[in-house]
Amino acid sequence: MRHIYLNNEVMVKDKEGKLQLEKDKEAVYSYFVDYVNKNTVFFHNLKEKMDYLINNDYYIDFYKMYTYEEIKEVFDLTYSKKFRFQSYMAASKFYQSYALMDDTGEKFLERYEDRISIVSLFLAQGDKNKALRYAEMLINQEYQPATPTFLNAGKKRSGELVSCYLDEIGDNLSGIGYAFDSAMKLSSIGGGVAFNLSKLRARNEAIKGVEGRASGVLPIIKILEDIFSYANQLGQRPGAGAVYLNVFHADILEFLDTKKINVDEKIRIKSLSIGVIIPDKFMELASEDLPCYAFYPHTVYKEYGKHLDDLDMTEWYDKLVANPNVRKKKINAREFLVKISQTQRESGYPYLFFKDNANREHALKNIGDVKFTNLCTEIMQITEVSDINHYYEQDTIRRGISCNLGSLNIATVMENKRVKDVVRDAVDSLTMVSDITNIDIVPSIKKANEELHAIGLGAMNLHGYLAKNFIQYESREALDFCNVFFMMVNFYSLERSMEIARERETVFKDFEKSEYANGKYFDKYLDKNFEPVTDKVKALFEGIHIPTVEDWARLKEDVMKYGVYNAYRMAIAPNQSTSYIMNSTASIMPIVDKVEVREYGDSTTFYPMPYLNYDNFFYYKSAYDMDQKNILKLISVIQRHVDQGISTILYTKSTDTTRDLSKLYILAHKLGLKSLYYTRTRKSTIEECLSCSV
Repeated sequence: MRHIYLNNEVMVKDKEGKLQLEKDKEAVYSYFVDYVNKNTVFFHNLKEKMDYLINNDYYIDFYKMYTYEEIKEVFDLTYSKKFRFQSYMAASKFYQSYALMDDTGEKFLERYEDRISIVSLFLAQGDKNKALRYAEMLINQEYQPATPTFLNAGKKRSGELVSCYLDEIGDNLSGIGYAFDSAMKLSSIGGGVAFNLSKLRARNEAIKGVEGRASGVLPIIKILEDIFSYANQLGQRPGAGAVYLNVFHADILEFLDTKKINVDEKIRIKSLSIGVIIPDKFMELASEDLPCYAFYPHTVYKEYGKHLDDLDMTEWYDKLVANPNVRKKKINAREFLVKISQTQRESGYPYLFFKDNANREHALKNIGDVKFTNLCTEIMQITEVSDINHYYEQDTIRRGISCNLGSLNIATVMENKRVKDVVRDAVDSLTMVSDITNIDIVPSIKKANEELHAIGLGAMNLHGYLAKNFIQYESREALDFCNVFFMMVNFYSLERSMEIARERETVFKDFEKSEYANGKYFDKYLDKNFEPVTDKVKALFEGIHIPTVEDWARLKEDVMKYGVYNAYRMAIAPNQSTSYIMNSTASIMPIVDKVEVREYGDSTTFYPMPYLNYDNFFYYKSAYDMDQKNILKLISVIQRHVDQGISTILYTKSTDTTRDLSKLYILAHKLGLKSLYYTRTRKSTIEECLSCSV
């Protein structure tokens, strides 16, 4: 296990008191020589390998899509790049989590180039030229599919390729049973699953007219937690789920208590993620310290025939308060924000979803509302609850959410000056995942995918790219870069989606009601050019065409004429696992440590940040040492160009108060963020920080 020792020696300082960063490269070499090569099944040639893996049910039959010569051409391209992993973490993560192994689980059947080739061939579905483009994009590490796609593509025995599923739970036994069944099926095929509980009646509401009989949302949460623990993807990926509840739901206080450390074990939720849906009205009541009421949703439905969760609370709140037939209970909005911050300090939960922020800039606002978000708080699409009836009555299936993800590597696409080409190919590959996905085991998910073709193109390596170019994450230059880069991703993803619609003569359902169809979506891009304003950022974009006002005007005409294929295109996920393989910083968030520490089994792995050396060392400032307001401001700039959401983490110190954290919630809401993911807290110690110890 020499590679482990070499990797650990990164932290052993040399005579000059510096970390031995070069030891990580030595660890990579040792890992291959001493472990990977000795545990890999080798074949005499590619033909022998493909035949063996197809005949023994490891791969699908690629010969039905391509000739052997075409397959070989793709493999030749990937191997010609002479790819080398840039960190021990990248190599070990790939071989531990993604490389195909034989049925004994002891021998590797794939190298990285093989997985790249197979994923490219599969996503191209018989189009050799596309397969070659995908292979180049992937082997250059310009784009990385999300884990379900990268892990499963091309395999005969596999889960689905889609990352996220979301659905509403209806307020009857059949609707609840449908959700339980959906949770088990979706979890078993490898997706993260989120449910909106806000339509369920609260504890002690009436059942069949008899008051005090409803058990509320807590028993549903406990059952869902057990389901996700039981149903996983062949043991390769644990089941993962999240539940969301509207802050105006009468069970909201009990819901929040499920994550308290000292709560009764009968109530405590350990592995299931929870999130709170927060409309503007609640933030208004909290900021003005006005009386606040939570409502019993079944009484709202009986009175108005509408679900509490579907109401615009800015318009409806006062009506509900004034109506004596709507049962309610008083809560203190400011104290509730403090309670959220206290719970987050203990557990990292709940996630926060700012409902009205998500709908304010929603291009499909005239089609439906975004009610909640997913396990990682970046998927934001319309949902409608299905009517699941008793016995033999006809069900009415409405749309849940299905979304597949992938991320651009900001550093490589910028350095290769291939932003346009990679975004377009990434949209094609993501769209193919949507096209070939058929989740018929859950009809509401199948319906959403077939009608909306939603994808989620994200990004990673922002902090890595900035540090490599000697730009501080909290700087004006960082804001400038993000404003230009993500505008470009938005432009080229929308342009390609329009071209797909034009080529296929097909648009997403109800396109004609969207802000794309009436042209309003483009207003913010027709007032000014998004050129870089700082000298450093101007230099970074040298030789790269930046879409102009004229380009946006032309795109507006084309979109209004030909339509758009993908109802949703962009979503920035956490992508921690895949960022390791890409040797990049995760997502667009700042790093936590210059050398990250990860425990795997009985060994410790050290992961020096990408491109880290003693020239850019101090540009890798820890998120815990940053002003969180600056992070939120940067995210808000990016959010302007992202049609869905961004997984945004808050980093606090143990000296920060609950009041400090509550202020950050209010700021995030005011800046237009659509959600907040985890809150991480670093304990204060007397140890020196890494920056000051060298």
